[in-house]
Amino acid sequence: LGLTALGLLVLLRTDLISSWRAATPVNAPDRFVINILPEQAEAFRSTLHAGGVQGEDWAPMIRGRLIALNGKDVRPEDFPGEQARRLVEREFNLSHSPDLPSHNQVSAGQWVAEEADAISVETGLAKTLGLKLGDRLRFDVGGQVIEARITSLRKLDWSSMRVNFFVMFPRRDLPELPATWIAAYRTPAPAASAGSAGSASGPSLDVRLLRAFPNLTSVDVSAQISQVQGIVEQVILAVEVLFLFTLLAGLVVVLATLSATRQARTREMALMRALGARSSLLRQIQRTELLSLGALAGGLAMLTATALSAVLARQVLGFDWLPRPWLPLAGSVGGALLALGAGWLSLREVLRQPVAETLRHANRE
Repeated sequence: LGLTALGLLVLLRTDLISSWRAATPVNAPDRFVINILPEQAEAFRSTLHAGGVQGEDWAPMIRGRLIALNGKDVRPEDFPGEQARRLVEREFNLSHSPDLPSHNQVSAGQWVAEEADAISVETGLAKTLGLKLGDRLRFDVGGQVIEARITSLRKLDWSSMRVNFFVMFPRRDLPELPATWIAAYRTPAPAASAGSAGSASGPSLDVRLLRAFPNLTSVDVSAQISQVQGIVEQVILAVEVLFLFTLLAGLVVVLATLSATRQARTREMALMRALGARSSLLRQIQRTELLSLGALAGGLAMLTATALSAVLARQVLGFDWLPRPWLPLAGSVGGALLALGAGWLSLREVLRQPVAETLRHANRE
């Protein structure tokens, strides 16, 4: 039980901290720019690259309202949940691309590039609106109607801070629909930006973009990201300190549990020595027993902790959990060494003392 508690603490601590740090990636975009007109796209991207931006997210964005589901007009009152009603009352941000975004994962169906009459829907939206593969959705895009069949469901990594869309067409071009562009990028460091611009005292990249493209809407989330990252690091530090104290307390409990049978073991060894058993044989028996019990306890503890951590991670804490096949072996080795160390601390003086003294001391205890 003690090793199970320690193993569960170690597993959840590692997964929890990894999940928190992944939720605010260091290289996450800190600028989102919308309303980029098609004729501005090339000049805008050239300005970004001249300012030192690399690897920006770049996607077309289409504003459309869901007006029909499987041929039936969509009405907010037809949906049971408040969130579903709010979703169908507003416009969706649609997009299209022949390639599946790298931070998206197909959870059902199949993404086929350039497939006509096909759309891909985010799993959360599908669950909220009760959508499934094969359903037909009809959108009104600026007075133009487009309809397609759900051929895949996608799981999105919202923590990536990347550009994501609830609904995507797996096609390169949709010339019949009005679209603008959206960009997400991380602002380069001041030194890099100034060097690219050729002057350390020149205007910032944000200023240059707004001067060149006054119609754009730029959203700066750098302050929010920095604040979240700072809070997460403080929470992680608190968890680390708490983990250290809990680990020490757990080790004390485990050592106390392993030492609980010290009196009985002391009496047994003294009697065996009185009957003629050699000290070397008793040491071998003691090591074998402690190593075997420790390995068994450690292996079972890690198997139990792994199962509990999987349930807690997925059902309670809500983050991805990956199995670690090496844990039971590591638990067996750790349990064996811990049991051997505890046994040595408790019984190291038994085989060095005279038999009569050991028996008298054991009887007094």
